[in-house]
Amino acid sequence: MALLKVTKLSKIFGGLKAVSDFNTIIAPGELIGLIGPNGAGKTTVFNLLTGVYAPTEGRIEFDGAGLAGLKPYQITQRGIARTFQNIRLFSELSVLDNVKIAYHFHVRYGLAEAVLRIGRYFREEDEIEQKALTLLDIFQLAHRRDEIARNLPYGEQRRLEIARALAAQPRLLLLDEPAAGMNPQETQQLMSMIRWIRQEFNLTILLIEHDMSLVMGVCERIYVLDYGSVIAQGTPAQIRSNPRVVEAYLGEEVH
Repeated sequence: MALLKVTKLSKIFGGLKAVSDFNTIIAPGELIGLIGPNGAGKTTVFNLLTGVYAPTEGRIEFDGAGLAGLKPYQITQRGIARTFQNIRLFSELSVLDNVKIAYHFHVRYGLAEAVLRIGRYFREEDEIEQKALTLLDIFQLAHRRDEIARNLPYGEQRRLEIARALAAQPRLLLLDEPAAGMNPQETQQLMSMIRWIRQEFNLTILLIEHDMSLVMGVCERIYVLDYGSVIAQGTPAQIRSNPRVVEAYLGEEVH
């Protein structure tokens, strides 16, 4: 059974087809890579999946239901969360508050209870804080809980962004270049983290990444985009040996 099914997805900007007839079926628990040169349309695919852009053509189904017309926050509530190529934290808020905000997608108390601070408000807020602290501990950020997010080192900001995405309690996690700006040691640690969070949080993961060691090391299947179209798909071994992929993207990296 497909968790995510995308059929003939296309996006046109002023006559330019950024994505053309993109199709995929992703089963629960899979870890899939999306690679390609800069400008190939990878982040546009993520923006379409998360409601940032409306498709020009095509259909997106998540857990059997169409996502057409839903706003990004509604898609997050359905179970799709993401990180961004350029880190997007609430830079002036604390590390703890960045994670707590994501948990508020699922609060059950109403507006009146929040304003008057009655009923379920305090109980749920206590639960949210404890869950947020647990996540920060998992990502080795608990000691930073009260620091302003923009003051964290780059690698820790990346970890915080992933923690915040997990706080939204997704079933599908979209990671947009999670290794960007990381050194080889940090990338190795990230590979282990991605494997661990998939198992620990029972996640399906779709990631965009230029670091081929990470992609080939963690992904079970890979899609290759070029000029908005899929030019190849398959296992890491199949992608590594595909002549068209080598010519368009991998080059000497396959040797």
